[in-house]
Amino acid sequence: MNSKVILVLIDGLAWQAAYDGMGFLQGLCEAQRASLYRMECELPSLSRPLYECILTGVRPVDSGVVHNQVTRLSHHDSIFHLARRAGGTTAAAAYHWISELYNRTPYEAVRDRFTDDATLPIQHGVFYHADSYPDDHLLLDGEILRRRHDPDFLLIHPMNTDDAGHRHGGDSGQYRNAARNVDNALSTVVPGWMDAGHQIIVTSDHGMNRDHTHRGVLPEERQVPLFVIGAGFSHDPLAQPRQTELCGIMADLLGVPHEKPRNRALLA
Repeated sequence: MNSKVILVLIDGLAWQAAYDGMGFLQGLCEAQRASLYRMECELPSLSRPLYECILTGVRPVDSGVVHNQVTRLSHHDSIFHLARRAGGTTAAAAYHWISELYNRTPYEAVRDRFTDDATLPIQHGVFYHADSYPDDHLLLDGEILRRRHDPDFLLIHPMNTDDAGHRHGGDSGQYRNAARNVDNALSTVVPGWMDAGHQIIVTSDHGMNRDHTHRGVLPEERQVPLFVIGAGFSHDPLAQPRQTELCGIMADLLGVPHEKPRNRALLA
């Protein structure tokens, strides 16, 4: 493995809420220790289809995961599969739909909430099934996995921003404060990840509209942030990353063989 990679997938975080409210990550950008890109999500702008897109590089209309009720294992190699095939270790602190896509489906909380199984694509997991599960607890779950298992690829997937958007709308103080809160939680762990030499991606699946939902083409639904931190990235301001390229970018950072779409302009 070339580098260890951490992907923080903040569910439902729109570009504007991230740009305006995430002062810690924006501070890293101002100090030239991170870069921020505006990225457009694929369609439909729904969670499970876009988890599959980000983690496999396959658009929803091609993966067949075109709505949130598609409850089956993925038909495509994910970044977890690629890392495992190359001998790497994988872990995730994530919503239970991630477990259903790549480990076992349907999710059974007693069996799957705490996962340690070397034969699975996601070997070490802490999966949750309540949208209100606190982001700071979830970041702690991820950090425990990192320290305990030293994974080559780690996914951390907090949900409170999306939950606030569905409850109060994308143009609400509660939604914007949820984005601020997860930025604060990240400020407690990201410096240690940087010191350890990890390559870090912080992004979102989709945004949120003022009708308390998402699935369409409005800018507030489709435009999402992409923060990148680490020496593995070019930090080229002209790079134009696509959501379908994230899996290939992460595979390149890991140094594992793959045939996924990639964006070489984003890599050092």
